[in-house]
Amino acid sequence: MKLCDAPSPSPEDRRTSQKPSPRTSLTSASRVFAFCWLAWVGSSVFAGDLGLFDLHKDIGSVGREGSASFDAANSSYEIGGGGDNMWFTNDAFHFVWKEVSGDFALQAAISWVQPGGNAHRKACLLVRQSLAPDAAYVDVAVHGDGLTSLQYRDHPGAMTHEIQANINRPERVGLERRTDTFCMTLPQNTGGPAPLSGSFIRLKFSDPVYVGLGVCAHDNDVLERARFSEVSVSAKASTGAQKAVLHCALELVPIGSKDRRVVYHTTNHIEAPNWSRDGKSLLFNSGGGIYRMPVTGGVPERIETGFAVHCNNDHGLSPDGSQLAVSDQSRGPNSRIYILPATGGTPRLLTDLAPSYWHGWSPDGSTIAYCARRDGEFDIYTVPAAGGLERRLTTAKGLDDGPDYSPDGRYIYFNSERSGTMQIWRMKPDGSEQEQVTKDPFNNWFPHPSPDGKWLAFLSYEHEVTGHPANQLVRLRLRPVGGGEVQELARLFGGQGTLNVPSWSPDSKLVAFVSYELIAQ
Repeated sequence: MKLCDAPSPSPEDRRTSQKPSPRTSLTSASRVFAFCWLAWVGSSVFAGDLGLFDLHKDIGSVGREGSASFDAANSSYEIGGGGDNMWFTNDAFHFVWKEVSGDFALQAAISWVQPGGNAHRKACLLVRQSLAPDAAYVDVAVHGDGLTSLQYRDHPGAMTHEIQANINRPERVGLERRTDTFCMTLPQNTGGPAPLSGSFIRLKFSDPVYVGLGVCAHDNDVLERARFSEVSVSAKASTGAQKAVLHCALELVPIGSKDRRVVYHTTNHIEAPNWSRDGKSLLFNSGGGIYRMPVTGGVPERIETGFAVHCNNDHGLSPDGSQLAVSDQSRGPNSRIYILPATGGTPRLLTDLAPSYWHGWSPDGSTIAYCARRDGEFDIYTVPAAGGLERRLTTAKGLDDGPDYSPDGRYIYFNSERSGTMQIWRMKPDGSEQEQVTKDPFNNWFPHPSPDGKWLAFLSYEHEVTGHPANQLVRLRLRPVGGGEVQELARLFGGQGTLNVPSWSPDSKLVAFVSYELIAQ
């Protein structure tokens, strides 16, 4: 096929020029124009009969030229792709696409033509801001080993991140754009609305975007082929009459890779995960109850808490895992702290005064740390776990909250607004030597030291956000206890309920949290 000789506008200029509707097929003339433009910028582009899509080409540096074919009989595509990877800051793969504006739903069943191959090879449903190898993008990637994840790069040249689904080799996958929210769906063959997987990310993309199918071999010397069957692309129109439904995802994030994984997804409101001491279970609150479920996912089991049926998101296990502290308001309008067996049982009242909200347990199990309002001021208090008089540790004006012990028992970490913004502080267990730990533009809440004493995980709101409300853009961040660069573990939609209580895995490798999304149904 002969390439055009004349240069044409850049991708940015092209978006402001006259072009056909992104939801209709390109005319012959515009196909020629698009072919010439893409050929000029660096690699061959191909048209032909691509059914729902318009063009295809290799993106980035590939050792084997890719290919694409369309079978109109069953709306299927066979795509061959090379390239080392779709990850880090640049991608190399074969892409079949059309330009789309507005919300859309892309669905397909994905299978590999040949078994074996690299476990990390990827067949993707894909939306890209541009055709540049380092472009911002979101995809739903089905890997050679069956791992299925929502992957994304939030701006050109940034590192890629992912949110893994808790299912391998699903029969069908989908990618939806709903304004600035991108969702992985798991469509059913029975039709109807595609169920959401719990993997969401909020990114701002300008229209039009490039929507289509991609294949990467994850081995530059190889060409891998994937089949995309029963492919559909449809517009998703929204109306003001649609009701937004809260979706909650219980997630784990390894502090090493930062590759998030959805353990459990529900439209029931869940909050504040704890990790069991044996590392096998997660606890969370929902609808006034406390639930336990395996870290691998499954059906949550409600823990028997007797009369305490209005538990909030301040709860946690004793160091030996035998007892559970809950904050409950079943016997009055304000929260009080109770202790019961971790397996369930009758709660024992610990704090007569209210409101009181549990947050930490001393490493030896002898003392409870909590936040309480007394005489109009919220401060940090402790009380013997066996019962007794409470002890006030902070007296600064303004809110002090979220106390949690360091694993060696030398410090209590907490958040305080005494400096003008909410920042992380620490003090000795008797309340002495109070010192500020973080000093940055964010409002930082709920510090949790890792069990090995090396890290401090906490939740950060933007500077202008007051309190710790729900449904905000927040960051889960990580700081070395001894000082140093603060890392970002995750950026998500959440806040209240995301990280209120200690949620480290016993080996200090993972943090559990809850993310949220409001999706119009």
